[in-house]
Formats: sequence, structure tokens, C-alpha cells
Amino acid sequence: MIIRLEADGTPPYHQIRDQLRRMIISGTLPVGTRLPAIRHLATDLDVAKNTVGRAYAELEAEGLVVGAGRRGTIVVEPNRTAGAEPPASFVGKLEELALEARHRGLAIDVVVDQLRSAFRHLESGDT
Repeated sequence: MIIRLEADGTPPYHQIRDQLRRMIISGTLPVGTRLPAIRHLATDLDVAKNTVGRAYAELEAEGLVVGAGRRGTIVVEPNRTAGAEPPASFVGKLEELALEARHRGLAIDVVVDQLRSAFRHLESGDT
């Protein structure tokens, strides 16, 4: 597993989270894979432990990993149940996007099409 941090202004925890998310969704990190210990990955990337911890926490909130105590952080099967209740943080982000779309005069169909396109892009691994 290789994670590279770029000095492009994107917060390191975003970069870590996004790269791990892509690896999980693409299957590069299969279900059951144990992620590196927070301390170890922080040392390897030369970032604070809290930076890696925040990335892992966000992946856990998304349902992609689970903290297993002394066993570490484990990749789990992404929750793709159609009727699953999204976490409140996710709903909040959607509400912010909906508000922005409204302010920009975007039709809901356009926004939904863009969301579908983003999902297809992630699933194809073209990121």
C-alpha cells in the first residue's frame, strides 16, 4: 500500500482518506485487510498521529473500515444496502450541496446526474 502526499494545499488527512477510499472501493485493499497502525503510518508519512486518526475516523464514518481495538483498523464490506440510513454527517454534507445547487440555479436532475457520474467514476477506478 503506497500513499503519497502532495504539497498542493489539500489537507493531508483528505489525501490519506481519499487514497485509502479509492483503494478500498477498487478492491486494492480487500475486505479483511488491516490498515497500518496510526502511529506507524503517521511516521511513514511524516504527519501527526491525529492526521492519520482523522482520516481513519472519516473512513469509519463512511462504513469502509471499522476500528477493532488492539487488532487495528480493518477494511469491511462497503455498506451498499439501498435502504441503509446514512450517517448524520453525510446527510449534512448533502444538505450543504443541495443548498449550493439551489443558489446556483441547478436543476435537481442535473445534480443527481452528476452524483451518478461521480459514483461511476469511483467504481471504475479512474481517479
